[in-house]
Amino acid sequence: MRTQDFPCLFVNLTVIRDNTRAMIELCREHGVEPIGVNKLSCEAANVAKAMIEGGIKTIADSRIQNLKKIENLPVDKLLLRLPQISMAHDIVAYSDISLNSEEHTLRALSAAAVAQHKKHRVIIMHDLGDLREGCFDPRETKRLAHLAHEELPGLTLEGLGANLACYGGVEPTTENQQRLVDLAREIEDELGTRLRTISGASSSALFLLMNGGLPEGVNQLRLGASLIMGFGLNDEPIPNTRQDAVRIGVEIIELKDKPSVPEHSTALDAMGRKPVFENLGVHRRALGAIGEQDVSFPQLRPLDPGVKVLGASSDHLILDVTNSKSGYQVGDVVYFSLGYSGVLQCMTSEYVGKQYGYF
Repeated sequence: MRTQDFPCLFVNLTVIRDNTRAMIELCREHGVEPIGVNKLSCEAANVAKAMIEGGIKTIADSRIQNLKKIENLPVDKLLLRLPQISMAHDIVAYSDISLNSEEHTLRALSAAAVAQHKKHRVIIMHDLGDLREGCFDPRETKRLAHLAHEELPGLTLEGLGANLACYGGVEPTTENQQRLVDLAREIEDELGTRLRTISGASSSALFLLMNGGLPEGVNQLRLGASLIMGFGLNDEPIPNTRQDAVRIGVEIIELKDKPSVPEHSTALDAMGRKPVFENLGVHRRALGAIGEQDVSFPQLRPLDPGVKVLGASSDHLILDVTNSKSGYQVGDVVYFSLGYSGVLQCMTSEYVGKQYGYF
């Protein structure tokens, strides 16, 4: 009797722990202390614990609600997404460090920190051209650094940071990382102090690091995809990591032989797309109990080479199993690997089960 409900994500904590150890060893050889970004798992505590077992000292997430889940773990917590003023109290209460680019937000965090008799550390974000968060004008970045360091009680200026390769597709390079270091040094000279952190980028900077191109001075990288999925820039596998930490199982709810082209197809599908079909004759088709409400179907990659994903509606996954040697029956489970956004979608969906273990 099967005890697991499907669809279900299976998360191998052994892989995450070992990937973390490998990345920490690599980073520390180059004078870099990595941050463990756990937003992909919606801050599942057991994933955070696997990262900590691997040597991570700071856990990061984009949502303060997720950091609340791990408030008792013995690590620093960093809020990745720029803080919301409306959540300033909770941000100070549940995170030790936050990334910032707005004066009004810094003032709200300062007031919250004073009220809670705490010191909150802030990293000022500078935009190096990817056009997501951060001040684009170095003068504005310097002004905020001065403000945090000299005028706002309850705040400690932790350092300077930048984000790349998340929105604009701008990859970390020696040149743009050196610009960040140079700006940090100018701020240090003006303030007469040493910044604790220069936070260069994410897992996208690991190949630059491995190739010796990361400038001296960048001493922090925010790593998530590389620890959990073993990926770096452009989803390229990172050496000495595994890419099989997360798999999903989907139950078959129908098996039928059907034509490969619908009759008189003229309408858009349920998701607003115009479907295109190739006439291959009658094929064996399986319906899986998962849909676009849970995950975008191009993110699903069958582990069985004889299975092909044809498409999906909101609640059904359509598979061609004609060439599979597995002899599937209704009630059997088909397994898939997923892309980064596919894992994120399934982690967020309440309709997808999660099972964690050291497999």
